Amino acid sequence: MKFIDEALITAQSGDGGNGCVSFRREKYVPKGGPDGGDGGNGGDVVFETTSRMNTLYSFQFKKHFRAERGKHGRGKNQSGRSGKALIIFVPPGTLIKEAETGNLLKEFVRNGESFLVARGGRGGLGNQHFASSRKRSPRYAQKGESGQTLSLKLELKLLADIGIIGLPNAGKSTLVSKLSSARPKVANYPFTTLTPTLGVVESQQIDPFVIADIPGLIEGAHHGVGLGTRFLKHVERSRFLLHLIDLSAVPLEDPVGPYHTVNQELRSFGSPLGQKAQVIVLNKVDKPGTRAAAEKLRNLLEPLNPDVWVISALTGEGLEQLKDHLAGLVEKAREPGYDKTEKTNT
Repeated sequence: MKFIDEALITAQSGDGGNGCVSFRREKYVPKGGPDGGDGGNGGDVVFETTSRMNTLYSFQFKKHFRAERGKHGRGKNQSGRSGKALIIFVPPGTLIKEAETGNLLKEFVRNGESFLVARGGRGGLGNQHFASSRKRSPRYAQKGESGQTLSLKLELKLLADIGIIGLPNAGKSTLVSKLSSARPKVANYPFTTLTPTLGVVESQQIDPFVIADIPGLIEGAHHGVGLGTRFLKHVERSRFLLHLIDLSAVPLEDPVGPYHTVNQELRSFGSPLGQKAQVIVLNKVDKPGTRAAAEKLRNLLEPLNPDVWVISALTGEGLEQLKDHLAGLVEKAREPGYDKTEKTNT
C-alpha cells in the first residue's frame, strides 16, 4: 500500500428533516387539531482511530464525506428518524486541521479515540408545536437546519518507539529488516527509502516495540533539500532516536561531521527533535578498514553521547546486544515521567 501522510477532504454533516404540516382526521371528530410530527436530526461526522490503518492512502480516492440527513416528520405526530452518524476511520497519529486556516481541531494519539468534527442539523418542529389558544390550526412547520460543511486537512505523524535517523546509505532499511519482519527496499544508492517504514520488534524482555526508518535527512533538509521536511515530522513522536552512522563513509578530515550534520538538521526543524535522547550506532563494521575507524569515532563521540554501539546490520554482528539494549530503553521510556532529553548531548 502506498504511504500517504497528507490529505484534503470535505466533511458534511446531515441536514435536519423538515417538520410536517398535518391535521388530525378522524371519523366523528370534527375539526381535528394539528398533528404534524418533527423532523429527525441530521447525522454527525465523527473521526475515529484504528490500528488497522497506518497511512492516509484511502483518502486519495474518496475526498467527500457526507452523513445521512434526518427524515421528514409525518402526520399522526410521527417524528422522522434521525440520520446515522458517519464515522471516518484514521490511523493513530493523525492531526485534523481546518484546511483554510490551519487551526488544529484534534490530534489523535491512541487507538480507539473519537472526535465529533461536524454536528448534524437539528430537525424542524411540526405544526403541532405552533398551536395556541389564538391560533388553533397553524398551517406551517419548521424546516430542518442545514448540516455543517468543513474543508479539512489530514496530516499523519507516525507513532513509533524509536525513530531511526541518519544520512542516506547509512543502512537504516537493512537495520529495520534485520530487527523486525518489515521488508523495506534495500539498495546501494541515495534515497532508496522514499517513504517511512515501520517495523515491529519482538523482544523477550518487553512487549513488542515499533521502530521507524525515517528518510530524507541530508544537509539542508529543514529547508526542503532532498526529501526535505516532508518526513522529519514523523520523528517528532518517537520516544527516542537511533542515530545510524555509516563507518565506510566517515570523512577522514572530519569524522564527527556526519553526526553534527544530522543533529543540526534536527535542531533547525523548529521542534523538540534536537533535544530527543539518542542512541548512536556505528554501522557497516564488516567493511575493510572500518574497525579502526569505529574505535577512533567512538572515542570522539563518547564525550558528546556515551551511548555508542558498533554493529554490522548486514552480517548481524552486535545486533542481538543492540536489540536487548533498545528493549531496555523502550521499557524505561514507557514509564510515566520519562525525560526524553536526559541522554542527549549534541
